[in-house]
Amino acid sequence: MTTEKTSNPIEPFLLLLKDAKGAGAASVLTQAMSAPNVYVFGEILDLPNIKELANGPQAAIHQLLNIFAYGTYKDYKANQPNLPDLTPQMLNKLRHLTVVSLATRSKCIPYAVLLEELEMENVRNLEDLIIEVIYADIIHGKLDQKNQQLEVDYAIGRDIHDNALVEVVQVLTQWCNGCEGVLKSIEEQINRANNCKEKHKQLKTALDQEVVNIKKTIKTTQQQEYDEAMVTDSRSDLAMADKGGKKVAKPKGLRGSNPGKLWNK
Repeated sequence: MTTEKTSNPIEPFLLLLKDAKGAGAASVLTQAMSAPNVYVFGEILDLPNIKELANGPQAAIHQLLNIFAYGTYKDYKANQPNLPDLTPQMLNKLRHLTVVSLATRSKCIPYAVLLEELEMENVRNLEDLIIEVIYADIIHGKLDQKNQQLEVDYAIGRDIHDNALVEVVQVLTQWCNGCEGVLKSIEEQINRANNCKEKHKQLKTALDQEVVNIKKTIKTTQQQEYDEAMVTDSRSDLAMADKGGKKVAKPKGLRGSNPGKLWNK
């Protein structure tokens, strides 16, 4: 960005107007309204010696300055008989400011609206003017030649008239209320998410405990089955041992002696 754009372009005129009166002040105002890069005039209008012009011989130039600060090209045309003539530079500047005002109201401005508001008949000249406005860095956007409209991304703020402060306060109040609504909605979603997280945590804990209990139950059941199987096997072994012992003992008791035969002999 150049030094010219970073410095305040209105400062030289404020210095010149500091002690200017009457026609001298009017001449400086004309220069300010014609100067490139000067698009706000509130500081000039606040100067006491400029306020004095409103009721003197230079009232017309003071009224014109108000249009450059707050109005549009149509406002000038509506009061043209009571206002000074515009130089080509002043006419171009006022049209630039009119585009800025339209850009603050809509992000897509049809060529038809621009042609009417600027009282231009040639689309080519309109597009050249819009390109000048974009290069002046007072709006950001692009030309949509296919749909015959200007698409706006950004526009500088113009001076705000005292009468518009009530509307500004209303807009800001609505914006604040909207922000509060968004914050409330976000808080509700956060609380809902936290509740879901807590429920999930509790469910996971319960499931983990259930798994532990099932493992304990399975382990206990397996141990009991194993113990019962061991007891059953032990009894079977003992029973088989008892049966086997009786079969072997009986023949041993009968072999080698027969009392009947001994007595017979």
